[in-house]
Amino acid sequence: MTKIPGSGFSCFKYGIVLLRFIYCGDVVGRPGREAVLNNIDFIRKKYVPDAVIVNVENAAHGFGVTPGICRDFLDKGIDGLVTGNHVWQQRDILSFLNENKRIIRPLNYPEDLPGRGCMEINLPDGRKIVVVQVLGRLYMEAVDCPVQAINKVLKNYVLGKNAAAILVDIHAEATSEKLAFGYYLDGKVSAVAGTHTHVPTADARILPQGTAYITDVGMCGNYDSVLGFDIQEPINRLARRYTGMRLSPATGKGTLWGIVVDTDDNSGLATAIEQISI
Repeated sequence: MTKIPGSGFSCFKYGIVLLRFIYCGDVVGRPGREAVLNNIDFIRKKYVPDAVIVNVENAAHGFGVTPGICRDFLDKGIDGLVTGNHVWQQRDILSFLNENKRIIRPLNYPEDLPGRGCMEINLPDGRKIVVVQVLGRLYMEAVDCPVQAINKVLKNYVLGKNAAAILVDIHAEATSEKLAFGYYLDGKVSAVAGTHTHVPTADARILPQGTAYITDVGMCGNYDSVLGFDIQEPINRLARRYTGMRLSPATGKGTLWGIVVDTDDNSGLATAIEQISI
């Protein structure tokens, strides 16, 4: 791929103008934050993306995110931040969700809650990337229907017309729900990326109608752990059913997991998806 002077980071492939974005999975604690922040310059140099989006769901000691942590990512050039079901666990984030348009919470929470579930990333060349997040409902807390929620958003955006690319994060437990959601949106959005379960899956592919899909992007955090957390408390809960201690993020070096997605400017559909691990 080659950079086109004066037009952002667009690339030509076989005469097709492409858009490229990177999505990094759930950041868990300090190891996850450092894995992203210390490698973002390398990522931009290696992959030359038009935008980088990061899920900061567990960035604040494993539970939610604070305005200060958000600013650390945004000041480093991250284009958009996505959260998840732990978004409400740091109370000082509530006003930030309303004030800053570069962070979203799940779309299918009640509409009168702080924040928004959809954001637009406007590129320097005039193109627009739309990012949406929904929560799954299997084995999760009670929320509104993710299909009805996403249908309302998609009435406002058409791939290849007023949206160069649309990324949808489904933050869910069940692989079956994520897969069904991916096929439901196949051909309607550029990519459907699963998060929340913190384990990268080996099924990154392009679905039949042109939507890139992966069941779980994986986390950014210390993988010598249980989903990014120190192993002892999860072992205690497994062996003794005793949950008296709080989960704490594992210390040590983190690994960044994410995906790189290329889309065709004419259709907005995916031409490639690749997993990255650093």
